[in-house]
Amino acid sequence: MNNALDNQELSERLIKNIKNMKFDRKINIMEVCGSHTMAIAKYGLKGILPEEVKLLSGPGCPVCVTASSRIDAIYRLAMRKKVVIATYGDMIRVPGSSPDISLRNAKSFGARIKIVYSAEDALDYAKKYPDEEVVFIGIGFETTSPTAALIIKDAKRENIKNISILSLHKVVEPVMRFLLEQPDIKLDGFLCPGHVATIIGAKGFDFISRDYGKVGIITGFEPLDIIEALYMILTKLKKGESSIENQYARCVNYLGNKAAVNVIKEVFEPCDDVWRGIGNITNSGLKIREEYRNWDAAAKFDLTYEEEKSTACKCGEVLKGKISPYQCPLFKKICNPDNPVGPCMVSSEGSCAAAYKYK
Repeated sequence: MNNALDNQELSERLIKNIKNMKFDRKINIMEVCGSHTMAIAKYGLKGILPEEVKLLSGPGCPVCVTASSRIDAIYRLAMRKKVVIATYGDMIRVPGSSPDISLRNAKSFGARIKIVYSAEDALDYAKKYPDEEVVFIGIGFETTSPTAALIIKDAKRENIKNISILSLHKVVEPVMRFLLEQPDIKLDGFLCPGHVATIIGAKGFDFISRDYGKVGIITGFEPLDIIEALYMILTKLKKGESSIENQYARCVNYLGNKAAVNVIKEVFEPCDDVWRGIGNITNSGLKIREEYRNWDAAAKFDLTYEEEKSTACKCGEVLKGKISPYQCPLFKKICNPDNPVGPCMVSSEGSCAAAYKYK
């Protein structure tokens, strides 16, 4: 495991070793984190791999996997008077089922949209303006859901009634299982998300080797982290071994953050959820438990979701690793950062945005 993040000598040695590896078959490795996707594109790390090895970008960007039907519902909610939508900035331009449906467009029609940097910001705003009704859009994986759970607990304890959470949080394991069970994707291993692993621990990824006989390397986000993880995973594959290894040991332990896991379980419960372009995955979402129903925006505003609509956007195929952004017929033609058609082009961690920016 490396301790020096800028160790050029180590980087060069690992890259040389990786390039010298030969495989007698095609190898597919997927990264399941938008930060990994962006770092891989920024530093050109696909270029250090042997030609038989393909690095695929998976559904690790929380904005990208938020279903268009949920964006539509948030849009309708935003158009209600006296409702303030508190959201991360990346969600502003994400289109719903049509390019006209976005929070940016809602704002142009007078909707009240407030960009926040954390769930705590939304709660602070609700405290400051008790006459306003604040809805925080909760997106993300195990990394962000503990914070959302905490503000729900805080709001209940302090009897703050003018804030609610629309929980669109997702869980990593079910979607990784879904991808491993797709016969037309054929994954050999994962670069596992370091941020999520800080919460669920290396233990949370044991299923990859135990149930599927594949390799998983938990890794950080510096170039040397990813280079070392690629070397580790290819070495494992070369030896025909399957296991979970932790390259990111400086931040991740085996059991994870028990306090964070416990607060997630206390406030949320698993639910089936729709992933944009992928479809419904059993127990892949988190809904707010009945005990905290008064802070559940879906219940408070009786939100309903329509069925996902098929569009020309291929973000779903990109998120499953079936095609690269360049294979989408809209990429760079109609869809670009100034005119994003799909979420993968909007998000700062999206595969299409990374491909557009760095190549």
